[in-house]
Amino acid sequence: MRPFDLIAVVLVMAALFSYVNYRLLRLPATIGLMALTLLVSLAVVGLGHWVPELARHADQFVRQIDFNELLLQGLLGFLLFAGALHVKLDDLARWKVPIAVLATVGVFLSTALVGFLLWGALRLVGLELRLMYCLLFGALISPTDPIAVLGLLKQIGAPRALEVKITGESLFNDGVGVVVFVGLLGAATGAHGLDAGHLALLFLWQAVGGAAYGLAVGLLTYGLLRSVDQYQVEILLSLALVAGGYRLAEQLHVSAPIAMVVAGLLIGNQGRQFAMSRTTVERLDLFWELIDELLNAVLFMLLGLEVLLLTFTGPLLAAGMLAIAVVLLARFVSVALPALVVGRWRRLERHTIPILTWGGLRGGISVAMALSLPEQVAGRAVPEREAILVMTYVVVAFSILVQGLTIGPLTRRWLASDSPATAAAGDDG
Repeated sequence: MRPFDLIAVVLVMAALFSYVNYRLLRLPATIGLMALTLLVSLAVVGLGHWVPELARHADQFVRQIDFNELLLQGLLGFLLFAGALHVKLDDLARWKVPIAVLATVGVFLSTALVGFLLWGALRLVGLELRLMYCLLFGALISPTDPIAVLGLLKQIGAPRALEVKITGESLFNDGVGVVVFVGLLGAATGAHGLDAGHLALLFLWQAVGGAAYGLAVGLLTYGLLRSVDQYQVEILLSLALVAGGYRLAEQLHVSAPIAMVVAGLLIGNQGRQFAMSRTTVERLDLFWELIDELLNAVLFMLLGLEVLLLTFTGPLLAAGMLAIAVVLLARFVSVALPALVVGRWRRLERHTIPILTWGGLRGGISVAMALSLPEQVAGRAVPEREAILVMTYVVVAFSILVQGLTIGPLTRRWLASDSPATAAAGDDG
């Protein structure tokens, strides 16, 4: 099937499922799309027992879509830039310490906790994964997905201070998680040893280098925006920043996700204030909101289709259930410990820990990293790959369908139990 044919089929499916969700289910758009696609995919798997040709065609179609490359080397830059474009730097600066700690220490702590806990827990269901691959699973599942989280924040009505912390963490911790994953993957495949010094240098080059690079390309685009006053040209410049800037960051081996977040923050704040007319700001915002919604629709529909590529067995499903519990426990600890430490200097809102724990959704980034695991290393098969794929998908599906549908009501209930004085103090930050 030609690339245009693939795009046409995906867009038609996304449009039809969006229509059905809007008319019948009335679920949040991304959750409804994934739920409907997942139901259709499971129906295809079921019918495949009686109509093998249907299952074969569906499998061939999904295998033509390189989800890892599509997201990590394509859609992610646009989605992160669109999300960062509407975040105020003043808000991030006010809560920079909690956000920085959650996005770095929280990811490292969660990676280690998930890896070691899962390494021991999987023996309960008769599976034995090498510790390095358990840590790899910890690295890919620890970052909260900014795409899922930012969509969620539009509807739960959290206090501004809490919303800023959730947004800031989700925008930055995926870049950190990708860096940790790449470092551990290199050690697992023998590209380099598990050397703390090497991993620290890799992290500094990727994360700090990505931030510096994002600032540089953001400033370059900012200068171009200031020199023109035509919204069509300025929107094209923002598109060029994301498409070209993301690709060049990958060539320089710095963190492209972090670069796009930094560039988006710069354009969304300094650019909006000093380099754009009111008309340009309105058109730019509408354009990137539309891009965000369209790409989200495609992404979450593709997530539902990925189930067609997995092989589910009793032990693997049991491993997935164990992984849900382990990931939630690790998320709670990796949020609670930094929050308690930061809370000694900066008062946090009541219910911050449970909301951050349950609202830490996982999504397409985790699935994309899991799919990037090699099937063979040095000519030998990697038996852990299938287990990691199934566990990742089970955790992501639970995260989006269960946590995503319940975090709104739970947040409103928790916040309603706060006294007005407490809520006001939390908003003042």
